Amino acid sequence: MNFITLFIALIIAAITYGTPLLFGTLGEILTEKSGNLNLGVEGIMFMGGAVGLGGVFYYEKAASSPSGVLAVIIGLLCAFTAGAAASLIFSFLTTTLRANQNVTGLALSIFGTGIGQFIGEYMRVREGGYIAIGNMLKGYFQNSPFPVFLQKIPFVGGILFGNSIFFYLALLLAGVMFWYLNRTRSGLYLRAVGESPATADAAGINVTRYQYLATVIGGGLSAIGGMVYITTIAGCVWNHEGLSGVGWLAVALVIFCMWRPLSAIWGSILFGALMILYLRLVIPFVPTQLYKILPYVVTVIVLIASSMRNNKEKQPPANLGLSYFREDR
Repeated sequence: MNFITLFIALIIAAITYGTPLLFGTLGEILTEKSGNLNLGVEGIMFMGGAVGLGGVFYYEKAASSPSGVLAVIIGLLCAFTAGAAASLIFSFLTTTLRANQNVTGLALSIFGTGIGQFIGEYMRVREGGYIAIGNMLKGYFQNSPFPVFLQKIPFVGGILFGNSIFFYLALLLAGVMFWYLNRTRSGLYLRAVGESPATADAAGINVTRYQYLATVIGGGLSAIGGMVYITTIAGCVWNHEGLSGVGWLAVALVIFCMWRPLSAIWGSILFGALMILYLRLVIPFVPTQLYKILPYVVTVIVLIASSMRNNKEKQPPANLGLSYFREDR
């Protein structure tokens, strides 16, 4: 029974740590389906974490009787807006000015990380202490929205009903994204733009519009992942180093799940388990650093295996990372 209890606790912790990754991964999947390779997810999540937490903090400070539901909505909107704004800059540089996507993404990662840390530290200095959400509002971000009796169902209660509201929102988002990409005309157009923008353009599809929308919305979703990390894992307290590496894990997870939104669900939980494993499974002679590189090692193994299979369904969009020049059509 003790082993089962530990295993269930590991799964619950994996879901908690995997939820921010799931938002970041879904946002990057949407972006890459349009053919844009945005490597700035790390910076975008930093911005989302700082701006999202700041929005909730100042709302709580200004309101005499703050609403928990409204606080969650404000956090989501602030984080999404920050990520969308950063991704709009990326889109302008890569889609309109046709700058190199790899270089622009890396620059955005550095820029976004700096902006996020600046905003967080500026708020901390201005307020003269830690930037943290009060205990009353904290429960809305961290506690489960389901009744306690469901959470106490033996074995499965905590796993199915004991997570924060953001996990269930991420599940809904993954399902909607799968439906959109595979069951709607607009989603098929988006995939066509990512595979062959010249062919899509010749068929009358507005390549620029689809790339802009997918990249901006995808960046906003990734930024929500940063806010979720700060409000669930980091305890609703700003920590300028708390998000380090999470964005890169999200980029790696996109490859791991083969650009499939539904596969990102179990992939993010697996990566969450690998992230927390060094605290749950302590082996004296194994350094902590080896635990922390496990997600990247697994991603490399999967990438090698998928390349050997040469299966088109498990390959990235054909035009990923390449700027489209209409004059060359």
